[in-house]
This record gives sequence, structure tokens and C-alpha cells, in this order.
Amino acid sequence: MTQGKDLTHMSPETSAHAPQLDPILVGRVISRFRREKGVTQEVLSGLADIGRTHLSAIENGDRKPTLETLYRLSGALDTSMSAIVLEIEREIERQRGMN
Repeated sequence: MTQGKDLTHMSPETSAHAPQLDPILVGRVISRFRREKGVTQEVLSGLADIGRTHLSAIENGDRKPTLETLYRLSGALDTSMSAIVLEIEREIERQRGMN
């Protein structure tokens, strides 16, 4: 739930400028978690019960993970979804600081 802003009445002009999540950044974070765990894409995809090519596409920024996929990946990485999301947010802040 967003605070201070009622998003139910946004005009098309306002919603067209909504922030977008960079899938390359998301993939880079997931890849880093995987490498820190010391597992291959093959192993992680098996543990998360997703296809290896799907995981590869996520890590390369070609696909965005659904919440279900993120949940499966976090479980397979023995971490929480919130830890992954927090790291994505940190990366976003780092990028903003560089621009």
C-alpha cells in the first residue's frame, strides 16, 4: 500500500511516468546471490523447480521474475524474498547516486 498517494485516480499521463524496474538490475542481483551460494544455474533452477533457460533469461535481464518465481528462487537460495528485494533497492539507490 502506498502512503500519501491515492493511485486509484491516476490520470493516464501520470501513470505513463511510473517508475519501471530494470530487469537487467534484477537479474544481476539474482545472479550475485546464486554465485555467492556457489551453485550453477542448473542446480539453482532444479532446486527452484524452474527451467534453466528461464533462470538464464532472468539473470540476463530478458525476463522479469514473477513473485512466485522470486519466492522459489529465494527458497532455493536459502534466503528471504525481502533480502533479494532489499538488495535490488540498494542497487537502484547506487545507480541513482551515480547519475
